[in-house]
Amino acid sequence: MPRLFLAVAAALVLLAAVGGHGFQIEEATVDTIQQGFRNGSLTSVCLVQFYLDRIHDLNPLLRAVIEVNPDALRQAERADAERRSGKFSTIGGRGGQLHGVPVLLKDNIATRDELNTTAGSFALLGSRTKRDAGVVSRLRRAGAIVLGKANMDEWSNFRSLDGTDGWSARGGQARNPYVLSADPCGSSGGSAIAAAANMAAVTLGTETDGSILCPASLNSVVGIKPTVGLTSRAGVVPITPREDTVGPICRTVTDAVRVLDAIAGYDALDAAATRAASKYIPHGGYMQFLKNDGLMGKRIGVPNGFFDNPNGTLQLYQQHLNSIREQGAIIIENLDIENLSTILDTLNNGQQIALPAEFKLSLNAYLSDLTYSPVRSLAEVIAFNIAHPVEEKLEEVGQLILLVAENTTGIGATEKAAIRQLKKLSTDGLEKLMKEHKLDAVVTPNDFLSRVLAIGGMPGITVPAGYGKMGVPFGLCFGGMKGYEPRLIEMAYAFEQVTKVRKAPTFMA
Repeated sequence: MPRLFLAVAAALVLLAAVGGHGFQIEEATVDTIQQGFRNGSLTSVCLVQFYLDRIHDLNPLLRAVIEVNPDALRQAERADAERRSGKFSTIGGRGGQLHGVPVLLKDNIATRDELNTTAGSFALLGSRTKRDAGVVSRLRRAGAIVLGKANMDEWSNFRSLDGTDGWSARGGQARNPYVLSADPCGSSGGSAIAAAANMAAVTLGTETDGSILCPASLNSVVGIKPTVGLTSRAGVVPITPREDTVGPICRTVTDAVRVLDAIAGYDALDAAATRAASKYIPHGGYMQFLKNDGLMGKRIGVPNGFFDNPNGTLQLYQQHLNSIREQGAIIIENLDIENLSTILDTLNNGQQIALPAEFKLSLNAYLSDLTYSPVRSLAEVIAFNIAHPVEEKLEEVGQLILLVAENTTGIGATEKAAIRQLKKLSTDGLEKLMKEHKLDAVVTPNDFLSRVLAIGGMPGITVPAGYGKMGVPFGLCFGGMKGYEPRLIEMAYAFEQVTKVRKAPTFMA
């Protein structure tokens, strides 16, 4: 049996038990935290200090957090004072739903404070932004405390063909808290690890293709990848405006949905995308879709090519599909997504042509808008890596994707043709399948559906589904059409409530 890091585990159990006046902070949800605030068994200062201590104790092992906010405790003191005075109920958002709750942000989500925003790279260390990212502004209006920045795959894993597998120059190698030698996945790996290991109840990640869904699945937490444009990308270090999205990573569906409610909406700094997606936001928000019978009557498709042998957990997945049926859902199996092999093949689906050009344009625009930055263009990022080969692991990791992107010259005829092809693959693929079979969702293991969802800007939610070989977590992903968040939330919540498989990490070697 793999050995436990007993000293670390024992210390953390003790720490969890000494919360505010007996409040059990470890595994606490936003609801229980707010209840603790109301009945006086917990304060924001105590909560923030718990998470800071937990990060101090665990981060040398997990490398989930790049830096903590030196202002976090002061923000917590202010939140406690507001609560005592009764002012918290008037703080923006929907009644200050995250008031006094600490949030960890992926390190590509900008904040206008003492924290750095570097996408994991030393090239951006010391850069300063003019304003908070759009989602951060919304979190602050909801009363949240920015606790710090979470580790990530450097440049959102858009640097090298080999990938960085949870590594960044600034954060080091992130590790899976369940099985330390297992893949933590990325690029929002730090956010998922931190949520799983109780370094924060609420974290934010970003996704282009799998960057929320994959780490959420492999670290046994809930990840919501929203419809593109449902949440603002303003102030987020970009890859492509066609596919980038920002979403919550938490330990429960309820917490993730509560955060989605806080961050979804129109932003003038990301006007086109957020205006188009705002029509999908339901009156009254998303919390109304947390229904125990949310699977009843739902038509759920199981596409071929994903359930063949996912990490030796096929039997467990089949049991989950049976449970979904027992909850009243209609499962339609053996469905074929048209041109699936082409969609999954980056070399042939147009992504390899479109993404580098989009990345160069988007990154240069982001860098040019900073108040200060050591680098002002992709070319200068590349030069920085060459000048700092040891810190940036240039020989081991490389930067081929950055070089390819720098060699592009904008969105010309070739790139436009590639983008049209991607749109057609989505229209003729998953969108057509769902319309023909009148599906509310498709379901796959982990993030296997992520590329299919990515090219169509479509949403997905992954929920913990169990623990496979050696205790490595796996998840079940519900994906659907643009704006299908209400249906996906109903299904994900009902599945979570009937299975309740998630357990706290054990830090096995």
